[in-house]
Amino acid sequence: MSYLAVKHAHMMFALISITLFMLRAWLAVPSPARINNKLLKILPHVNDTLLLLLGIWLAVQIGQAPFGNSPWLTAKVIGLVLYIVVGTIAIKRGKTRGQRLGATLAAIAIFAYIYGAAVSKSPLSWLAL
Repeated sequence: MSYLAVKHAHMMFALISITLFMLRAWLAVPSPARINNKLLKILPHVNDTLLLLLGIWLAVQIGQAPFGNSPWLTAKVIGLVLYIVVGTIAIKRGKTRGQRLGATLAAIAIFAYIYGAAVSKSPLSWLAL
């Protein structure tokens, strides 16, 4: 598979990931119990696994490694960990509606940062453009 095909697949899975997150958060902010659909519990994990695998494949193809020779990739990995932690607060761990809403907005902002780091190839994300 060519670099361009892998890159576009990675971008597609990233778009699906944030779309599924926003759908699940929209359902969960009022009450986490609203997410009872088995597909909404499984599909994001499958999608995000493919997204991560394609990201690793891209890093190997371009010879970049986080925590090594690529500060922007390191920023994306750190952002990803934060996105996952904050996302779990938004969808199931937040105790109040306000906590879940705040975590949802924070997770979307973190996703935007990750996307900006990828576009700019800089840990400054959108500020580097």
